[in-house]
Amino acid sequence: MTQMLIFILIMNQRIACFIIFSVLFTTSCFGQEKGIFSGGFQSNANFFIRDSLIGAANIPQYDRQLYGAEAWLNLGYRINGYSAGIRFDLFNNSNLLDPNNSYSDQGIGRWYISKQMEKLGVTVGYIYNQIGSGSIFRAYEQRPQLIDNALVGAQITYKLGEEWQATAFTGRQRNLFSTFTSIVKGAKIEGFKSFGEENPINIAPGIGFVNRTLDDVTMNKVIGIVKDYIVEERFKPTYNVYLASIYNTLTYKNFSWYIEGAYKSPDVFNDPMAELELSNGAIRIGKYRRAPGSMIYTSFGFAKNKLGITAEAKRTENFNFRVDPTLTRNFGQVNFLPPMNRLNTYRLTARYSPATQDLSELAFQLDIKYRVKKNLNVNINFSNITDLSTDLLLYRELYLETIYKIKRLWRITSGIQFQTYNQEIYEVKPEVPLVNTIVPYFDVLYKIDRKKSIRFEGQYMLIGDDEKAGKKQDYGDWIFGLLEYNIAPHWSFVASDMFNVTPGKNSPSDDSGEKLALHYPRFDVFYKNKNNRYGLSYVKQVEGIVCTGGICRLEPAFSGVKFSINSTF
Repeated sequence: MTQMLIFILIMNQRIACFIIFSVLFTTSCFGQEKGIFSGGFQSNANFFIRDSLIGAANIPQYDRQLYGAEAWLNLGYRINGYSAGIRFDLFNNSNLLDPNNSYSDQGIGRWYISKQMEKLGVTVGYIYNQIGSGSIFRAYEQRPQLIDNALVGAQITYKLGEEWQATAFTGRQRNLFSTFTSIVKGAKIEGFKSFGEENPINIAPGIGFVNRTLDDVTMNKVIGIVKDYIVEERFKPTYNVYLASIYNTLTYKNFSWYIEGAYKSPDVFNDPMAELELSNGAIRIGKYRRAPGSMIYTSFGFAKNKLGITAEAKRTENFNFRVDPTLTRNFGQVNFLPPMNRLNTYRLTARYSPATQDLSELAFQLDIKYRVKKNLNVNINFSNITDLSTDLLLYRELYLETIYKIKRLWRITSGIQFQTYNQEIYEVKPEVPLVNTIVPYFDVLYKIDRKKSIRFEGQYMLIGDDEKAGKKQDYGDWIFGLLEYNIAPHWSFVASDMFNVTPGKNSPSDDSGEKLALHYPRFDVFYKNKNNRYGLSYVKQVEGIVCTGGICRLEPAFSGVKFSINSTF
């Protein structure tokens, strides 16, 4: 019965949605076990208010649509070893897919059904999984940027022993409400070994393999591009590419060490910074190449008493891996490479965030946390990212922070960030100097009583000069202030303003060309009741890099009102 059910589900998605819950609810009625039903709902609504002065204009939402929304409804059910779920997705004039355009559609965004039969587990439908850190395969969802590259297919797992498991999968990557046509398949074996109490060493090794096979349409598209190159630049693309990774986590007392190495056989990829000679002798930036790739990543951790240390290093070369080599941005990305910079949360410290460079990157990061005394903690973070082949500096950051607590009433956080950011590489802005910033900040939290608290946040960004332009770099200097008032457990009120105190060369200008010092205010009201959270915000946001979960993209300015709902049940 299980084999027949799996076959039907793969053949027809609509039939799948009906059969999933028919089978499970029938099992619930006649089985001895009581099922568990769960779900969640999330919705965002944006009301766009045109503001051409800050660049919030000239896209459909500002010009005529005025409104955009997204919604997701998840339903899940577990009973008698079965697990099943379905998700409905809705997009109306949404700017999530492309911040400069509008996207509307709706339908089943995900469904799955799985069955655990002693040592064997079977899953069909939309699958999320990864191998190691994700270097050769990671099927995951990052909703704030509309990244959902689930594998639509089948997966089996088999328990090889008490602490060992093998997994194999095959399918096609999700592409909104359809799938890409190339086939992805892979396998991994992972385990855990403890050497006993007298020898406190534990290891968690793993090995994985992935293969992608291009379809004829994609192959013909690649051939069509390459055949227009001059003879010296041409290459012969292949249908198949193979990837392998081996990884292990070793722990000993207070030490932990993770290391992973990955290799990719020769594959086609787009190099946006490479020079291409055209048949007429002209030079164009950006071309397709074919080459093998490799990635090595390691992290070391130590924690004892007052001290915690984490050190990371990564070397990446030609490791772009997509279901279709001609896709750009985050579309069709099969793997995930961990970012090598601190994930900053304050508005100005996070303004310049580096995106992972999958073609050429050499990076390391060191993070030290030390508790000076019971109420005083110090954090130091340093990261450095360079281009592997040219040693060009891409990103450097030194981050110092202290957290001081006064009894149980006050928490005072203060720090300073020194940053160098290669805007030419990360934002594709040619012939601009490295952006250098200094950002001091403080964050003060005061607990008025058991339910009420107030928090004030202040930041200042001092940026370097652009000598060619005779002005401050990029948008110039900024000052940011935030005031937050909380009434537990229901209400939160937030007011903030980001002021372009010393405008730079990219700041908006008036009719005479004079750079304008503009305010970018934001007001938020949040209400939480049990498992439901509502948010209403007025937002005016400057153009800049937005990062979520290590994935970064350049987003245009925004002006308007946002409303959100998050609910779980």
